[in-house]
Amino acid sequence: MAKSTLDAGWSSLKTMLEYKSRQAGVIFEEVNEAYSTQICSSCGEISDNSPKGRADLNKSSWKCHCGSVHDRDINGALNILAFGHERLAVGIPVL
Repeated sequence: MAKSTLDAGWSSLKTMLEYKSRQAGVIFEEVNEAYSTQICSSCGEISDNSPKGRADLNKSSWKCHCGSVHDRDINGALNILAFGHERLAVGIPVL
């Protein structure tokens, strides 16, 4: 029951964001957020130190082999932003 309620909540949020974006003339692009917290936003690699799955949910910060230190949430947000910019840069059509 909780999972279906959570799914419905995210679906409603996405629908509202799409509607408000169109109304404001802003581009709304949905991207796949898979591995966004594991990929280093500096070098683009998945480090051995990056948080993996449910076992590492308590791991809020980590250091990549390239030397960058990341907060899990901020790193994920930076990666999602970069994924969206990449999609727009290569000309994937936006309806």
